[in-house]
Amino acid sequence: MATMDVTATEQATGEQRLKMTYEEFLRFGTDTTHAEWVDGEVTVFMPPNDRHQDLLRFLANLIDTFVQILGLGKTRFAPYEMRVGLRGSGREPDFLFIATTHLDRLTAKRLEGPADLVIEVISDDSVHRDRVDKYDEYEAVGVQEYWIIDPRPNRNRASFYQLNGEGRYQEILADESGRYHSRVLPDFFLVVDWLWQTELPMTLQALGEIVGPDKLGAR
Repeated sequence: MATMDVTATEQATGEQRLKMTYEEFLRFGTDTTHAEWVDGEVTVFMPPNDRHQDLLRFLANLIDTFVQILGLGKTRFAPYEMRVGLRGSGREPDFLFIATTHLDRLTAKRLEGPADLVIEVISDDSVHRDRVDKYDEYEAVGVQEYWIIDPRPNRNRASFYQLNGEGRYQEILADESGRYHSRVLPDFFLVVDWLWQTELPMTLQALGEIVGPDKLGAR
């Protein structure tokens, strides 16, 4: 007998929350529905705004092309499920990277286990979820690197976390030139100011600065 509560709770932010089992969640929505299942509750997210989409597209294109050039693994972006933890939470990060050594975690429909890198771009409805709920969960399940990007007006804050030897997140700051250096993406850096430009850089322009024109031209 289905246990789903068909009366959704409308959140002030516009989210919908529904009670259902994980099995019901797997049958819920479509391939384009952005939703997560945690502790018997599904949260259906509102469509992101234009700036959120532009920023996510820039990061996804930049990192995916870098990963392809160097053969480092694979990338995925929402809606794509990452199932993690003892509770089997079904998260759908904005963007994730899976290193070659962990590609066995990829199945036809989801990632069974933690990604090596997760990026979440904050919206008004996701601040607590991204900075608290997911921070704690990603740390606990072993997501090696977690980026939280907040492009909202008057915010413009990028936070980068890497797991230390004790399995706890440590915030890593950009260097003196404003570059954040990734650990799970060897030789990759992100110029943080790129994120706040009205017109985001062209992917190949930014990539050329990272890998150099010779390697980019050989692609």
